[in-house]
Amino acid sequence: MKSPKYRLSVASRVLAAAVGGYALMSALAILIALLLPTGRAHAVMLASDIGFLVYVLILLWAFHTLTAKRAWGWLLFWTGTVSLCSWWLMQGGAA
Repeated sequence: MKSPKYRLSVASRVLAAAVGGYALMSALAILIALLLPTGRAHAVMLASDIGFLVYVLILLWAFHTLTAKRAWGWLLFWTGTVSLCSWWLMQGGAA
């Protein structure tokens, strides 16, 4: 039987992969849609498709990292960085 610490680590990774991964994927989709030179509707659809492909990679990566704490740290860092870049582009009139 697995220890409670191990079970908590697995639960934390599942939450990091599902919730943190979705947040990062959404932020990336917004950034990609802002950067694509196509029409707005096409950019949003293409960015969503790319985002879901990246989401699969994020899910796999979250279970590949050494610790759940590292997974959460990198997800928070990259989600914040990408969100800040998207906000900066929208403030500059890219939207």
